[in-house]
Amino acid sequence: MKFRIIWEYHYKNKLSTSFTSDWIREDAILAILEDIENTGRAKSILTEDETGNTWTKKEVKKLLAKIEEEPDELVLYFDGSFQKETQKAGLGIVLYYRLGKEKIRHRINARIEQMESNNEAEYAALFYGLEQIEALKIRGKKIMIKGDSQGLLMQLKGEWPCYEEYLTRWLDRIEAKISQLNLLPVFEPISRNENKEADKLASQAIQEIIIESKQAMDSSDT
Repeated sequence: MKFRIIWEYHYKNKLSTSFTSDWIREDAILAILEDIENTGRAKSILTEDETGNTWTKKEVKKLLAKIEEEPDELVLYFDGSFQKETQKAGLGIVLYYRLGKEKIRHRINARIEQMESNNEAEYAALFYGLEQIEALKIRGKKIMIKGDSQGLLMQLKGEWPCYEEYLTRWLDRIEAKISQLNLLPVFEPISRNENKEADKLASQAIQEIIIESKQAMDSSDT
């Protein structure tokens, strides 16, 4: 999680002005807050997180202790694979997050039936990914959502319309789940090449190769 500091600077001739910092990593925020306090010029200090919530220094300390026990810095990759002859789809999800000082990679796939198109498989894959977020009891976090389904991600951004009724239903479910989990999503369309890991998981699911793995990564993997 990142924070920014909003503080009012009080000058000796009673002139005051306010400043807003750049985004600061959680491991540096307390030291910077204390340094500002030590100037003796700070009339008021608030800290804002990426979801728009504001905190006092005391509250930030409690929040940081809680963050150490929760997944953070979430990045979700998703992809769907469709088999027209059987109307079956494979869903591939790769979720990266930090837990304490560890970076975790969670890979999971699933196969579902009665799909109408490859597009629908993409929507189903993202919804499945959000269900994995829910299973981890993640709430109120910023999350990067990446996939090569540009249409879906642009629709979620509100920049493209969705005309197919069956896809609109999926879109509604996805948006409802994001709202339910109080997530702050950042949607990023990527190339197929950048989405190879999720694509492979989706293809394996079609072949009935079901995978779920969770592993800590070393610094060379990040």
